Amino acid sequence: MTAMTDDTLPTRRLGELEVSALGFGAMVLSPGVYGDIDDARAERALLAAADAGATFFDTSDGYGADGHNERLVGRALRARRDEVVLATKFGFRLAEGAEPHRFPVGFAFGELAVNADPKYVRGYAEASLRELGTDRIDLYYPHFPDPQVPLADTVGAVAELIQDGLVRQLGLSNVTAGQLRAAHAVHPVAVVQAEWSMWRPVDAELLAAARELGVGVAAWSPLGAGFLTGQVGAVEDGDFRQNMPRFDAANRQANHDRFAPVRGIAAELGLTPAQLALAWLLHQDPHVVPIPGSRTPAHIVENLAAARVTLPAEVSARLDAILRETVVSGGTLL
Repeated sequence: MTAMTDDTLPTRRLGELEVSALGFGAMVLSPGVYGDIDDARAERALLAAADAGATFFDTSDGYGADGHNERLVGRALRARRDEVVLATKFGFRLAEGAEPHRFPVGFAFGELAVNADPKYVRGYAEASLRELGTDRIDLYYPHFPDPQVPLADTVGAVAELIQDGLVRQLGLSNVTAGQLRAAHAVHPVAVVQAEWSMWRPVDAELLAAARELGVGVAAWSPLGAGFLTGQVGAVEDGDFRQNMPRFDAANRQANHDRFAPVRGIAAELGLTPAQLALAWLLHQDPHVVPIPGSRTPAHIVENLAAARVTLPAEVSARLDAILRETVVSGGTLL
């Protein structure tokens, strides 16, 4: 059987940062991600996460238009600033005059663009500090490696911000094991952020490098962009998942059928499918912190409760056997 302990969330360490074992990814709270949403509803979601024990909140300068998501997070959590760890990412909200450096992705639109030239990094950080309404960023990541700028140069610019007290810890996002090692040689990396869930295994070499270097892992999309909740139906206009091949009608149905055994185990244990997916991920490594997002307070509370779930070895073995045989239709999310 699973066991839930007391009402507090366990904590984990990411570099020098102590955070709740499950964090909160705020991307879903800006319009244009999962359809329309107003700020009042988004702020209720953030406060629900904090009230339920989340202390690790992840945003980006590229979520929403013109810094919307950072402003939202900063405003909602301002009164609790000293209780939470704020992580944000940079490179998508280009500085004035910055050339967009394009690179291919697996989304339907085919490419994204960043600029992580060191000459812009301090300006990015200062803009994020203003949007967040704070005097320091606890964890600062380049959102993606810039294909035209050596990652070591970008990391060096963040290291200067750390020296000046504007940033506490360096993170990396969407990198390879080699990039992590190279960056860590320039400045210690506290956290690497990577997609990791039941339907997207983390890169084994990246995980091995993180373990060797003592780097924590922030797992983005730990619920497979909502798929692993078992509640995703047709994807409506204005929902970013329309750009993900895994969510077209045929692939979504095929994937739903293939994950039925996982949902069956969740039902046996008295867990929601989302709770099982998060508990499974927490059991993969003691230094992984998943950052699920949701707009619904009840779902947020349910998700965070997964941090207190213990999976027996027999259940973990059954899940691993199922997942080894499960082939997801529609390619990767990136």
